[in-house]
Amino acid sequence: MTAQAKLTDTQTAILQAAAGRPDGNIEPLPTTLRGGARTKVIEGLLARGLIVDADGRHLLTDAGYAAVGKRRPVSKGARNAGISDALTKRDPTGDLQKLETTPPTIRPDTKLAAIIEAMRHPGGATITQMMAGTGWQAHTVRGVISGMVRKRLGLNVALVRNDSGERVYRVI
Repeated sequence: MTAQAKLTDTQTAILQAAAGRPDGNIEPLPTTLRGGARTKVIEGLLARGLIVDADGRHLLTDAGYAAVGKRRPVSKGARNAGISDALTKRDPTGDLQKLETTPPTIRPDTKLAAIIEAMRHPGGATITQMMAGTGWQAHTVRGVISGMVRKRLGLNVALVRNDSGERVYRVI
């Protein structure tokens, strides 16, 4: 890291990860970095000249590589041809994204796992049953079903009413 560029821990981690990728792309960013924080980090790196916007992608510049003590990798063909920037002309991100994509997993013995297990029973589970199993309040259970189970994990959840009129959730 150079003395001129004081970087945050997050910026340093992003630059180091990008320097390890063949194309120097900063994407994918850590999943914990969202919204305004994501924008601020990218703007800070752009303002310092450590990354550049190229066709909607953010790629490391030579200064970005130098900030983490690395050099831009050069392919064998570019070394033989004497071309120093041939690496940026190819697009290996399609293969890179396939390698980094992993299906979401559910850790066993967690409250989320307990909720999913309850909904997988043939009769499903009511909010009251899931509240008793987790110790959460009703709005938290509904939020987990909507946010984690449906959106992040991509599970299909059916909502039906039982004979007594209570809502019963089932994973289908």
